[in-house]
Amino acid sequence: MALDEQPPRAHRRPGPTVRSTILVTVLVLAAIALATAGFTVAVLQERRVTERVDADLSSSVDSFRLLASTGVNPTTGEPFASADELIRAAIARTIAARNEGLIGIVDGRIEYVSTGTSVALADDPALIAEIGPLLAGPAATLATIRTDLTTYRIAVVPVTLDGAGSTAGLVLGFDLAAELGEFRQIFTTYVLVAVASLAVVGVVGWIVAGRLLLPIRTLAESARRIGRDDLSERIPVTGSDDLARMTTTVNEMLDRLEHSFAAQHELVGDVSHELRTPLTIARGHLELMNPDDATDVRSVQALVLDEVGRMNRVVDDLTTLASVEQPGFHRPAPLEAGLLTDEAYDKALALGPREWVIESRAEATILGDRQRLTQAWLQLAANAVKFSSEGSRIALGSAVRKGALHLWVTDAGVGIAVGDIPRIFERFERVGDLATRGSGLGLAIVRAIMEAHGGRVEVASEPGRGSTFSLIIPGATPHDEELP
Repeated sequence: MALDEQPPRAHRRPGPTVRSTILVTVLVLAAIALATAGFTVAVLQERRVTERVDADLSSSVDSFRLLASTGVNPTTGEPFASADELIRAAIARTIAARNEGLIGIVDGRIEYVSTGTSVALADDPALIAEIGPLLAGPAATLATIRTDLTTYRIAVVPVTLDGAGSTAGLVLGFDLAAELGEFRQIFTTYVLVAVASLAVVGVVGWIVAGRLLLPIRTLAESARRIGRDDLSERIPVTGSDDLARMTTTVNEMLDRLEHSFAAQHELVGDVSHELRTPLTIARGHLELMNPDDATDVRSVQALVLDEVGRMNRVVDDLTTLASVEQPGFHRPAPLEAGLLTDEAYDKALALGPREWVIESRAEATILGDRQRLTQAWLQLAANAVKFSSEGSRIALGSAVRKGALHLWVTDAGVGIAVGDIPRIFERFERVGDLATRGSGLGLAIVRAIMEAHGGRVEVASEPGRGSTFSLIIPGATPHDEELP
């Protein structure tokens, strides 16, 4: 392979879906739970069966001992003459339980066998061979013996009567495998029911998981359909659970994205619209300029610099508007309204030769950004200068009304028609006689600053008589309310 050749990229196989992962997890947990429960029940039940068998054997042994201790045959009323007679009497009066057998052994031979039992102990030579050593012991013995035929739980009771020449033994035994087999049949039914339950859980889980994950699938499909140029689609919200809240959050994110992209498109359009004209003017004059004519060069230079300055102001204003929703745009801090009024008045004096006055000065504290509020107030003052005649009166003032701080600028300028007032706060909007003055961004910036403070801008104007622009910031605390 050549050095510049790249090995083919391996295609990644799609992983399991969330739906299948949830279903497999639920089935595995359910299977573990059922298996654990079944195993526990099986162990406990087998122990209970063994304990019951031992209790039955012990009870039979106790009855036999009681019979032997009396020494009297209940049938004849005479004392037992031999161990043989004792064994025969014991087997005769004992009713064997299900899966139980009894045999009597005298002098090493099987002499007595209980009839009507389902377990023939005498027919299993391997069992008889295991019983022999147990009969030689001095006391009764409980033992488990496994042969090729089955597994037995037996009780062996050696019998020796004083004065009798024979030795004997009573053997009681349960087919333990048969006893446990009945329970194991029930356990087999439990296994079948458990498997059927897992199948039902799988079907129901698949349906429920599909319904629960429907909002996520809808979200994924919507995300694939939503493009940069179309963010209007929203995901339907149903219910009030976690998935509904997640869907609501995603819709809110789409709202922010749509607003952000719309603002971006608007900004690009605004920049294109506002910068095209000064660029065209500057280029046209530069192309027509006579480089050998010093007067023409100076004239074009002044014009180009003026257009560049205008473009720079537009860019600065657009940058300010673009940063409105950024975290650092608004930095609130406790602020004295009276001091803010004095600062705004001192700075406004340099805006133009007007009769500047302070109508009212509030003594209150607010939470606000001093620089941004000053910027907005001076923008209103600059507009008042721009649209009023030299020497006319411009009044600044501040006051607390209904818990809000009002900052205003009143001029005696050209005024604004009532129908044009809502439009003047839009970007690059110029109305009436104002259309040729400014970039059309100043009042948009003022509105953005007020919105960042949770406030608003109000306008009262009369064409030909002037306007009053008011900045209203909520949360003002008059100083007299702080006094004891």
